[in-house]
Amino acid sequence: MEMLRRSSVFASEVMEVFDRSPTDKELVSQAKALCRDYIHSRLNRANIGWPKPDQNLSGSGGSLREVSSVLLWLGDELEYLRPSVYRNVARQLNITVASESVVSDAYLAVATEIFSTAKRTKRKGLGITWGKVVSLYAVAGALAVDCVRHGHPAMVHTIVDCLGEFVSKSLVTWLKRRGGWVDITKCVVNTDPSFRSHWLVSAACTCGHFLKAVVFYLLREH
Repeated sequence: MEMLRRSSVFASEVMEVFDRSPTDKELVSQAKALCRDYIHSRLNRANIGWPKPDQNLSGSGGSLREVSSVLLWLGDELEYLRPSVYRNVARQLNITVASESVVSDAYLAVATEIFSTAKRTKRKGLGITWGKVVSLYAVAGALAVDCVRHGHPAMVHTIVDCLGEFVSKSLVTWLKRRGGWVDITKCVVNTDPSFRSHWLVSAACTCGHFLKAVVFYLLREH
């Protein structure tokens, strides 16, 4: 009886961990882990040797490994739509990647502008979208490639920290409402053709937001 009671208590504790909503700290930590994995993928694709992040992609509410796979797949889709947009980002922003403060300010300025409609509207369904979140990672990956190619690999950690900072300040509330990062997996579970069309339209709009963000940054700085 005592063994059964302990097993019941243990099962209850496990279910409590997985049923509860992720904390702000957990969401930010997961965001940074996903960013490291995304950057690792993009550096390898650019034929730049880079060690695999030493991290366990797991978390409450679902496996982050699956989330990372979906994020990378959607990133491929987004970059395929407009390949020139997510290449040579540093040159588009007209910045030097040798300065940590310049890289940080540029990335955060672009991220803020990508999500600017979230601040200008309260209408349901507008503002923050998974398309824009994927764009946030695509910019981070492209900028990381630029930094490493120009001999500043330490900037990769700066970019990861900047993304974490932005998620902490601007996205955690939205993520918590959706149950955490695992919600992005629904983007590929839905087989309705109209859903794919919706994703492509959303992604195309995200490209537009990124281009606008680049122009905004250049005007602000120069």
